[in-house]
Amino acid sequence: MRKIDLTQMKENEKGIIVELLGGCGFLRRLEVLGIRKGKEVKKISKQLLGGPVIIQVGNTQVALGCGMAKKIIVEIKNKEKKD
Repeated sequence: MRKIDLTQMKENEKGIIVELLGGCGFLRRLEVLGIRKGKEVKKISKQLLGGPVIIQVGNTQVALGCGMAKKIIVEIKNKEKKD
């Protein structure tokens, strides 16, 4: 397993949120959006030049600014090789 931030995820890649690097206001904002530790997220897309990162949490899609996305650390499972 590897840990990366949301900006480093590839499109349609899934991960589990393991760390949120921000203060109380940041954490409160994410909580309202349903983004918290232990939740699975799927990256939908990323805009060019530091634009918003679009993720899916449950049935909800959320657009986050690049700065916020860099503070959300997810754990990605390594894909197992099939023989």
